[in-house]
Amino acid sequence: EHHHDHDEDCHCHEHHHDHDEECHHEHHHDHDEECSCGCGGHGHHHHHADEVFSSFGAETTKKFTRERLEEILDTFSESDEYGMILRAKGIVECECGSWLHFDYVPGEGDVRVGSAGIIGRLCVIGSGLDNDRIKELFGI
Repeated sequence: EHHHDHDEDCHCHEHHHDHDEECHHEHHHDHDEECSCGCGGHGHHHHHADEVFSSFGAETTKKFTRERLEEILDTFSESDEYGMILRAKGIVECECGSWLHFDYVPGEGDVRVGSAGIIGRLCVIGSGLDNDRIKELFGI
């Protein structure tokens, strides 16, 4: 193992690493306007394969309003009390008789009228999910 001291000319981001044929290291970076990872500058975290993700899925005959779905998706952005929500999507019946399709990624929710389903379905993916609280939030 080889460790090296950091001086003014060091560009190793304050980490030590073992040297072999190739240098491997993990790092986290913050996103700003100059981020080159393709995220467009909106704040999200990179997730590594060793993180554990789970999913919650349900079928429901409950009818929703567009406004209520938007509130639910906003809640995912504003609070981590349901777990770290990385993705949510679904198709549910609207109180007005049409069907609503929704999608969520951190910081961005989308609700739109779409093709009809047979039964409402929703799926939430993340880590540390509190399934009971998610059911309560959706009222199912």
